[in-house]
Amino acid sequence: MAHTTKVRKIGNSLGIIIPKEALAEMQVEEGQALYLSKAPDGSMRLVQGNSEFESQMAVGQDLIKRYRNTLRELAK
Repeated sequence: MAHTTKVRKIGNSLGIIIPKEALAEMQVEEGQALYLSKAPDGSMRLVQGNSEFESQMAVGQDLIKRYRNTLRELAK
């Protein structure tokens, strides 16, 4: 099921309000981490955090940090 929301000004930032129906479908509760990532087809995905995903993200961020210069050269 598709849900629609709008980008809104929240303080000095922009944000979105996620409808409670969408949160219920995702089984997300207040305070739980959500991750926004770019999918291979160019779309954006919003996924709930779980320990396996969080550990994979930590490994990826560590590799990006460690090999920053190498990755920068490869991107040229």
